Amino acid sequence: MSAEHAHDYHLVDPSPWPIVGTIAAGLLTFGAVFFMHPEVLGEGMEPLLTSLGVWLLAPGALLLLLMFVFWWRDVIREGEHDGYHKPVVQLGLRYGMALFICSEVMFFVAFFWAFFDASLFPKEFPVDVPGGIWPPEGIETFDAFGLPLMNTVILLLSGVTVTWAHHGLREGNRNTLVNGLAITIVLGALFTALQAYEYSHAGFAFAGEIYGSTFYMATGFHGFHVIVGTIFLTVCFFRARAGHFKPEHHFGFEAAAWYWHFVDVVWLFLFVCVYWWGG
Repeated sequence: MSAEHAHDYHLVDPSPWPIVGTIAAGLLTFGAVFFMHPEVLGEGMEPLLTSLGVWLLAPGALLLLLMFVFWWRDVIREGEHDGYHKPVVQLGLRYGMALFICSEVMFFVAFFWAFFDASLFPKEFPVDVPGGIWPPEGIETFDAFGLPLMNTVILLLSGVTVTWAHHGLREGNRNTLVNGLAITIVLGALFTALQAYEYSHAGFAFAGEIYGSTFYMATGFHGFHVIVGTIFLTVCFFRARAGHFKPEHHFGFEAAAWYWHFVDVVWLFLFVCVYWWGG
């Protein structure tokens, strides 16, 4: 270890990834605006702006993906191979992950707020809530004790398996760690597949009224979080097989486990509030 890093803190080296991420976010933002609102610059510009939006979205998404891969590769290298993630640095990373999850909680609070605002006071939305009742007239809701209940069992079971993997890691049992992660990843993929099947048989659309909008925004963004969590755990799976994690040094896995438990808890609220009570 070099002399300038012989202390408890990690002074990061210059990195291109923050500016790359900024450029990617800018491309995605303007691409999305032009694609979804081509009328922003006036009539007659719609075809041009729609095409421009696509041409901005594609490189923006690719650049963002590359930024994620290479930036996280550098962080893994700093912690696993260079030895920069000492206890003080790990504590800071834990605080950062905890605050990130808190921000995600508030993200979902907005969706629940919109859902309860419309469902508790449907007569305040006479246009978006036909009949002034909830669910709105003409909406065929899902049976909460069908696929949604099955997905609830799958996610709860995945919470058990990721905890089992964590215990295996803390006890130095790498086989338990790898097997627990593998089962959790399969369960996450199964949840996503069942949700896609559920969406394909929905009796209502995203656009047109507030029930579909709030339903798809809340459950759809949760599904996106499941996909992100599954990718997170998949990276941990390959890292575990490579021998990266140790009982006293495994924040990368711990962060993935925290995120996955957060996804589990959000789904419980979605199941009870949106599928069961709201349906």
